[in-house]
Amino acid sequence: MTLYFEVPQDKIPSAGQRSYLKIGEQTFILFNVDRHLYAIEDQCPHQGASFFSGKLDGCTIQCPAHGLRFNLTDGCMVNSALLKLKTCAIEHKDERVFIVLESEVQV
Repeated sequence: MTLYFEVPQDKIPSAGQRSYLKIGEQTFILFNVDRHLYAIEDQCPHQGASFFSGKLDGCTIQCPAHGLRFNLTDGCMVNSALLKLKTCAIEHKDERVFIVLESEVQV
């Protein structure tokens, strides 16, 4: 089952910024890269570190713990298919923004 989480207006980041979201028991980061929103689960697939303070370079986020870099558009680690972070689709309806969640997320 697909779930939709409406992002509160004060949590929608401005261009070049990010915001931290807790949805149920899981945490996510919402990025605004050139006015395009990307949502990822805030857990590095390598060892679980938070991406919130990671360096953002275009659509690439770097894990602050070990330096691994991931593409926000598809979640794949740069130059490798060995690790992939969890990404979530974003949907816009009127002025509202929704994160599309898999059914395992308890909201």
